Amino acid sequence: MAEVILLFLSVVTLLSFPTTKADYVYHICPNTTVFTPNSTFQSNLNDLLSSLSSNATRDTGFYNATSSRTPNDTAYGLFLCRGDVTTAACKSCVTTATSEVVQRCPVEKEVVIWYDDCMLRYSNNSFFSVATESPGVFMWNTQNVSSETNRFNQVLAASMTEVATEASNDSDKFATREANFNGSIKLYSLGQCTQDLSSVECNRCLKGAIENLPTCCGGKQGGRVLYPSCNVRYEVFPFYQNSTSAPAPAPGAWPLSPPSSVSKGNNTSNITTKVSPSSFFQLLLLVLCLSSALALF
Repeated sequence: MAEVILLFLSVVTLLSFPTTKADYVYHICPNTTVFTPNSTFQSNLNDLLSSLSSNATRDTGFYNATSSRTPNDTAYGLFLCRGDVTTAACKSCVTTATSEVVQRCPVEKEVVIWYDDCMLRYSNNSFFSVATESPGVFMWNTQNVSSETNRFNQVLAASMTEVATEASNDSDKFATREANFNGSIKLYSLGQCTQDLSSVECNRCLKGAIENLPTCCGGKQGGRVLYPSCNVRYEVFPFYQNSTSAPAPAPGAWPLSPPSSVSKGNNTSNITTKVSPSSFFQLLLLVLCLSSALALF
């Protein structure tokens, strides 16, 4: 039996510790504006992405830059790391983003890509210091709030209002909140803007995102709105670093990490997030190993 326990712990360890590769969330790159391969714009874009990647060790977790050989082919870009991640995590995420974005969007000029730890954006038009709320991505926890829905909505609204106010007045344009929903469940909220925005622009962007939460995520245990210039999120489990030590919900509380769904802008077709193949086979391996081992006893 000791061998079975050791085997179980070994496989659980494999499942419990993810790789350091950045967790991709979503990307948008409409094919309405494209560039010719090997063009001047592509050369500028390559220089821009290199500059963004090399500046990802900045303590601010934010950087914007331009690259231009001719005025008509200028590439504008920025990255923003989530306000609670380490410099190393930020660097890793931005490095991944600058590498993967050209694979996902090989010839598009207008691009936004989101990861859990960072986002990257570039364009052939300047967008610095202007709050952009389109295109947007809406994501929601597939689990419903099972009780006291009205109170949940009240706690959420109050938390998000506080987050928007604090983030818009913070130098890093980032804020989080924890609120008690009941004796066993806490509500965790986050809001962030790109740091080139003024307090007014940041607040406007965050409020616009928050106003979409009832539409996309009403009655859900978690929700997320991603805009090019800001983003908001709430969950009933800790998802940012300074909450990792929060106590686990009491037995019988709502599930901590159910799957989520996502839609883009006004698109009503929903795509349910699936378990990755690697996670599936790891889980299958666990079941097979345990079944084989237990058969010996």
